[in-house]
Amino acid sequence: MNEMRPIRAKSGTNQEGASAHNRRVMIDALRLNGQLSRADLARATALTKQAVSNIIEELENDGLVTSLAAVRRGRGQPSTPYRLVPEGAFAIGLQIDRHVTRTVAVDLVGTVLTRKETNLPAGGPEKGAEAVLALIEETRRALVKAAPKSKDRLVGLGVAMPGPFGIAADQDDPWMMAAWQSFPLVETLSTGTALDVRLQNDAAAAATAEKMVGAAHGLDHALCIYLGYGLGAGLILNGELYRGANGNAGEIGMILSRPRGGADDARAPLEHRTSIASLCKALDLDPADPDLYDHIDAKARMPDQRVKAWIADAAFELQAAVQILETVFDPQTVILCGGMPPGLADLLLDALHPLLPSIAERRGRSAPRLQLGFTDPWAVAIGAAAEPISRTFDPRFSAILKTRVTAAP
Repeated sequence: MNEMRPIRAKSGTNQEGASAHNRRVMIDALRLNGQLSRADLARATALTKQAVSNIIEELENDGLVTSLAAVRRGRGQPSTPYRLVPEGAFAIGLQIDRHVTRTVAVDLVGTVLTRKETNLPAGGPEKGAEAVLALIEETRRALVKAAPKSKDRLVGLGVAMPGPFGIAADQDDPWMMAAWQSFPLVETLSTGTALDVRLQNDAAAAATAEKMVGAAHGLDHALCIYLGYGLGAGLILNGELYRGANGNAGEIGMILSRPRGGADDARAPLEHRTSIASLCKALDLDPADPDLYDHIDAKARMPDQRVKAWIADAAFELQAAVQILETVFDPQTVILCGGMPPGLADLLLDALHPLLPSIAERRGRSAPRLQLGFTDPWAVAIGAAAEPISRTFDPRFSAILKTRVTAAP
């Protein structure tokens, strides 16, 4: 008998008019599991064998899926496994931060093919946009050189920058990129690149990276706490990134809190005490220093008493944030990630334990309550690049539900 191994996949639908959704379900199943036969796909997605065969044929013709050598399992007929073709699609991700901008190009399975970065010039977004467009063009040339097929298979440009979006902000507030917030960034980039451009906050981009190729891969309910220049959270709910009504879901850095033992009038946004910017202030470091990570790592290894004090305060705040997020969203795991040196991330993770009591404490957990994800400067750019791939190929149940509602009498 053939062994019925567990396969991670979402359910497709055999109803008429849902072929686009079913294509996404099949691509998602292949991304999660690496390679599957038609019988595996039919069993995992609850689609008919005929539907699977039709979609596999379409995907092969579109250059998104390829067959491998037949495999014999037991006494039955040999089966042909299929896998995604990495060169089937490509995307570029762009991160715009206070002092630097980065680009990453990835293929269909999330492999990074090229990366570039440059400092943002003074003069605000009018000058900065020129540098960003030049960097994107340089990235496209490098991508075509590394993968010639990308010239005709580039599905979009994902952009990530600090939020929140659409709120009034002081132009001199160092915690918000107010000038960039009011600048027509998406329109400028769309015109300058002729690509489909979407914008998200940096925490959402970090969560997208974790979902596609990181610690949240294969999970339907995961929360990513992103600690970078500021602080935010990316929410993966029911397998999809939750953005909120205005794209500002997860802006936990804006939560008003007070220091340990502080008075009520000492309340301030959480990220003013729990972020790389707040650590730079405590250590008298310049956030624009290109060697910032090395300096922080060196002080963390000493260890510097100021780093110890910052970690203690940050852990106190983040313990409460983790407990609140677990209580509200009931995730499979919480992932600490972001643009921070790995050494600092390890120290902070250790300081967060033991975690506060929570509904997440239960027997039979398959994932830890809290774990480390990407902790490097490129995490946001990778997530931004993953967004066009996700938008183009991942299942989106909201879309199929809207179709059903529209079709109802």
